[in-house]
Amino acid sequence: MITADIQGIGLLAPGLLGWEAGRAVLAGRRPFEPQETPEPEAAILPSNERRRSSGSVRWAVHVAQEAIVQSRLDPRAVSTVFASSEGEMEVFDKLCSTLATQERLVSPTLFHQSVHNTAAGYWGIATTGQQSSTALSCYDDSFAAGLLEAMTMAHVEGCPVLLVAYDLPVPPPLREARSINTGFAVAMVFVPHSSTPLARMHLGLEEAHADKVKGLEDLALEQVRRDNPAARSLPLLKAVAAGGARTVTLKLLDTQQLIVDVDACRN
Repeated sequence: MITADIQGIGLLAPGLLGWEAGRAVLAGRRPFEPQETPEPEAAILPSNERRRSSGSVRWAVHVAQEAIVQSRLDPRAVSTVFASSEGEMEVFDKLCSTLATQERLVSPTLFHQSVHNTAAGYWGIATTGQQSSTALSCYDDSFAAGLLEAMTMAHVEGCPVLLVAYDLPVPPPLREARSINTGFAVAMVFVPHSSTPLARMHLGLEEAHADKVKGLEDLALEQVRRDNPAARSLPLLKAVAAGGARTVTLKLLDTQQLIVDVDACRN
């Protein structure tokens, strides 16, 4: 069993604009009303980097900044785990479109943004952080894989860890192969122990030969959860928002699942 405390949360999705607003929705105090998501500020990015950055980078950095500010930790002292199923699909689409032209003049900026750890790199530039950083992908289970990695690091290394999970809508025609229609980004800061945590979490890994993950009762939120791999975090976020002790199951690969016991502070 792995144990870690949540010290900060960042959230961005239609109808869930920040953790404070999102918490009220997930706790059932306000209705979920999907709306167009404004362009994230990602204010921590230097102006030149913000201008060159992709949408995925800005979403990831925006929620990372919210979680770090809430945690009151120095971002330079925090290790990071960035988890995304598809990464820079918008950039990939632009590269493919360019390569389909007669000139094939690929922008150097687009090329360096096409790697999976782009968001992690921009976060490092913005914070001048030199702690370890991991970027991973596990298709629909990317959030669960990132959660396992981040909590393991916090538990074993005894250090604060920032987990950021994000995916943006896939542009056509790539959407025919990978349908993601709604943007979603979430960040969590884990510490080995906190005197004032948002929640204390105990994580276990077990074998499972069938998907035992329970859907959300709110059908609109459940649609968001199913549509975006990063939104697989919603049951966990809902448990934190509701307060008290709850158990959340997250699918990880075809034969494993994470069992997360959440002891959240009452809001």
